[in-house]
Amino acid sequence: MFPRGREIILGISASISAYKSADLLRRLQDEGFLVTVVPTKSSLNFVGAATWEALSKRKVRTDLWQDVSEAAHTDLARDVSAIVVAPTTADLLAKLAAGICDDLLTNVIMAADCPKVLVPSMHPQMWQNLATVSNVKTLRERGFIVIDPDYGRMTGADIGIGRYPESAKIISTLNSTLERSADLIGKKILVSAGGTIEPIDPVRFIGNRSSGKQGFALAYAAAMRGADVHLVVAGELPDIEKKKLEGITISAISTAAEMAAVMRAEAPFSDAIFMSAAVADAKPAKSMGKKIKKDELRNIELNQNEDILQTLNQLRRDNGNTGQQIVGFAAETFDNDVDLAKSHQQDLINAGRKKLNQKGVDFIYVNDVSGGKVFGSDMTAGVLVCNDGEILEVNQTTKLQLSNLLLDKVSARFQPNQA
Repeated sequence: MFPRGREIILGISASISAYKSADLLRRLQDEGFLVTVVPTKSSLNFVGAATWEALSKRKVRTDLWQDVSEAAHTDLARDVSAIVVAPTTADLLAKLAAGICDDLLTNVIMAADCPKVLVPSMHPQMWQNLATVSNVKTLRERGFIVIDPDYGRMTGADIGIGRYPESAKIISTLNSTLERSADLIGKKILVSAGGTIEPIDPVRFIGNRSSGKQGFALAYAAAMRGADVHLVVAGELPDIEKKKLEGITISAISTAAEMAAVMRAEAPFSDAIFMSAAVADAKPAKSMGKKIKKDELRNIELNQNEDILQTLNQLRRDNGNTGQQIVGFAAETFDNDVDLAKSHQQDLINAGRKKLNQKGVDFIYVNDVSGGKVFGSDMTAGVLVCNDGEILEVNQTTKLQLSNLLLDKVSARFQPNQA
C-alpha cells in the first residue's frame, strides 16, 4: 500500500544523474508524498517513461501537445503542494530564469502557484559558469528554492561541485519549505463531522446547524500528513468525497445511533479520534412512517441519545488503549451584552474544563457560536483545553489551521516507536 500524503510534481531534466531520482521518488513516497513525474523529452534518453510510471503508479506525460483538450500544464499545476525538479540542468535553469516555456515541464512550473525546489546537477565548470551563477541568483530572488549541489566525483574522472545531492538532503529541504512533515504515516485517525438528524416523520427532523467543515478540514489535514483517515459524515458529503482523496474512507450516516455504531466499530483500530460532529442530544421516542398532519403536531416525546464521546472513552479504558488520543468539541452561546464580553473567554475555559472532566478525554476545543458564529464559516476561534492543564486560546483562524494545530498536539503525544 502506498503512503498517504501531499501531492507534488517531480520534474526530471536531461542529466545523467536522472537515474538518482528513482531513489528520490521512493524516498518521497516513504515520506508520505504522492508523486506525479513530469520528465522532459530529452531526459527520457537517460531514464524512460516506463520506469517513472512503474515507480509512481501514475501516468507520465512528456508532451505539451498531448491531450491538448485536458490542458495538461494547468491541470498538473493545480492543487499541488510543491514542485521538485531533480536533476535541474544548466539549460533548464537558463530557461526558467528567462521565463521560457517551450515544453510541458516549464509550462507546469510557470503555471503553478506553490513552492518550487530546484536540484542542480552538472559538471563543476557549468555550475560555476557566470551565466549559471547569474541565473541561480535570479531564480532565488524570485522565490525558487535552489539547493547547492554536492562536492564529489562526476561522470568522468573530474571531481568538484555539481554532484546530485543525497535524497535525504532534498527531502529535508522540501519538508522545511512546506513547514509540515508527514508525521502521521502509519496512524489511523477517526473523525466525525456534520450534524446528525433524528426523523420525526418522513419530512421533519430534529437537527442542528453544523456544516461539517471542521471535520472535513481535520480529515483533509490528517491525510495530507500521511494518516489513514476514516471520516464519518452526517449530512452533506464534502468536496473531498468528490475528489476521492487517497487516504480517506468515508461513511455516510444520518442519525446519532448510526454514527455511534460506526464510531464504536472503528474506535479500537484508531490511534486518535476527533469527535467534531454535532450529535443531537435527543430523538423522538417514535418516528412516524408518514407525515404528521399539521393540526396533529402538538407534542413530541423525546428520548436521550447515546453520549458517543463518553462511550469512546469507556471503550478506550475497556481495551486498555492508553496511547489512543481523543479530542472532543463543544459549542457555547452567550448573551450579546458588551459588559459580559470580557467574561466569555473564561466562560469558555470553564465549560471546556467541565466537559473534559465529565468525558474523560484528552482535549476539548470550545468555541462561541452566539448569533450563528462559526456555523458554515471557514473561520473559527475558541479555546483548547488539555488534560495536562494547558489552556490555549485560539484567535480567529481557518478551520484547516486549527486542524493542524490539533493534529500537532495529538502527534506530540504519540510514542516515538508507536507504529
